[in-house]
Amino acid sequence: MDIERCTKADFDAIVEDHAEFWGSELTLRLHHPTLIFEFGDTAHVMRDGERIAAYLFGFFAQTGPVAYVHLVAVRPAYRGQGLARRLYKHFVALATARECTELKATAAPTNLSSIAFHTAMGMEMLGSPNADGVPVVKDYLRPGVDRVVFRMGIG
Repeated sequence: MDIERCTKADFDAIVEDHAEFWGSELTLRLHHPTLIFEFGDTAHVMRDGERIAAYLFGFFAQTGPVAYVHLVAVRPAYRGQGLARRLYKHFVALATARECTELKATAAPTNLSSIAFHTAMGMEMLGSPNADGVPVVKDYLRPGVDRVVFRMGIG
């Protein structure tokens, strides 16, 4: 499967099938068309025929040489094939071409599969251990909502 730039039609299909990618509607609010219209050069999909198998939405920070992965998802039928890893490598190549030196991402402290994926990619977790021993940045999302913040040097 090739990596292609995400179109608005792709975005609409992703939103339509959101629950299949994520298992619930909880992250639907994180999918905003601005990710395509304003950050489209860092929004990518992988297709199996006409069906989107995986996607990554990212952007480059305005305040420093940081590339941020906002969302990455793979349909369950395509998991375990390295698609998310390929999307990350593609995004890192774009980021290093733009002279970014750091890659960041976040996850909920309860999202153990995301934590395992990001640590397997070589990313470190910032913050202090929560009650479950998971390093988190307190109040990262908003007051009372902690997040696991991952970082890795690139370039």
